[in-house]
Order: sequence, then C-alpha cells, then structure tokens
Amino acid sequence: MIEVRPGGRRRIDRVLGPGYLTGLGDLPLPVLRERRDEAAQEETDLSYLRRLLHARIDIVRAEQERRSSGGESSIVDRLASILADNALGPAAGWGRHQQLEPSRAGEHRRHAEALIGDTGLTDVGSLSDDKLAAALDTYAAEEASVSSFRRQVQGVMDTLNAEIAARYSSGAATVDQLLDSELGRVEE
Repeated sequence: MIEVRPGGRRRIDRVLGPGYLTGLGDLPLPVLRERRDEAAQEETDLSYLRRLLHARIDIVRAEQERRSSGGESSIVDRLASILADNALGPAAGWGRHQQLEPSRAGEHRRHAEALIGDTGLTDVGSLSDDKLAAALDTYAAEEASVSSFRRQVQGVMDTLNAEIAARYSSGAATVDQLLDSELGRVEE
C-alpha cells in the first residue's frame, strides 16, 4: 500500500505534507507554480500506477469469467481485447487531461508486480481459484488506495490553481509578468 510519510523525502510526502498548502498567499507566484507542477507530476505518476493496477484487475477478472463460463480460449489469446475493452470504454471518475509522462514508470511496474509476487500472473490459468481471488482482492485494495491518494493530490492541485487564478483575477499577477518570466526577462 502507498503511504504518506510525514517529513519524508518522496514527492508524495511533500505534496500531501501538512505544510505544503500553508501560507499560499505569502508565496511568490513562481513558487506556487513549482508546487502546482510538482503536484501535477505526482498525479501523473499515481494515474499511471492506477492504470497498471486496472490492467491486472481486468486480466484476473477475465480469467475468473473464462472459468465460470467454461471458456476454452486462453487469456493470452484474448489479452489484447481484454485490455482494449477498458481503454475503449467510457471515462469514469476524476480523470484529467495530462500533458506529463510518468517519471517513475519502472518503479510503478515493480510495485504492481510485487503486490502478489506476480509469480503466477504471467499464467493466470495456472492459479487456483483461491489464489486468483486473493490476487484480485490485493489489486483492488491497492487500486482503492492509489485512487484515494490521487484524489488528495488533485485537491492540492486545485487549491494551488485557485490561488494562482485569484492572483490573476485581483491583478496581483499579470500575463505580461508570466511572459516576461517565461522569456527570462527581468523588470528593472
């Protein structure tokens, strides 16, 4: 399970730490943007991990369905359609358009694989019904945990975006200042 460690050094520890949103009104605009971007990267990574878990859940559920219906074809033969069914379905939940790439893709894959030791997931057909059910429970619990943290990170992003927008609305920040900072121009 993912956990937040107060005072920890990981990005999720910082973004969901108790002081991350404290005193936003006193922070310079570039610091607010940096925090928002850091939260956005964490949200992207959590979304990637969540998608990995959904794929594994879909595979396990497909094997359970194959067994209950007496299906003959193997999961490997149906893998593309199993994974595509979820990808092509209607979007649900708190999804957001993401322009970032996951920064820890390999780490997330290893995390998902380690949940059940992944010793049998390469051949779900060889798992007993009990082990298959246990794998599904493990993946579903982890997905719920990841989704919960993802929603919290999205809340942080919303708070930071609201502070940035408020500064533009009040005139405390202007688009000209943004363009100057993006182009590296400094006011004299």
